[in-house]
Amino acid sequence: MQTISSGDWKIMELLWASPRTLMELVYQLQEQEGWSKSTVTTMVRRMMDKELIRFETDGRTKTFFPTVTRDEVAAGETTSFLRRVYNGSIGMLVNAMADRNSLTKEDISELYAILEEADKKL
Repeated sequence: MQTISSGDWKIMELLWASPRTLMELVYQLQEQEGWSKSTVTTMVRRMMDKELIRFETDGRTKTFFPTVTRDEVAAGETTSFLRRVYNGSIGMLVNAMADRNSLTKEDISELYAILEEADKKL
């Protein structure tokens, strides 16, 4: 899975919530981000080229839909992040978080549960 830009994420979050027309995207992104119609149009076109989104036509109206799930994109982003920042090592990531006291007791309990579940699958 390819990584996506932070701007792509903003559009994808809207589309994952529900399909939208171009004008609905423009309105929401003008409100939230201050983006112009041309910016949104350009980004939507590029995202279609990357096959992240598609549209269906009803008369003259195009409604845009995501072609990938949030989980698929998140998995690709996580893998890319781990490779770039931690040389692919989950251990180095967790160690960095632990060294900076960024983990709460709840986080640690959750990690144990995740690791126990992963161990059962091996």
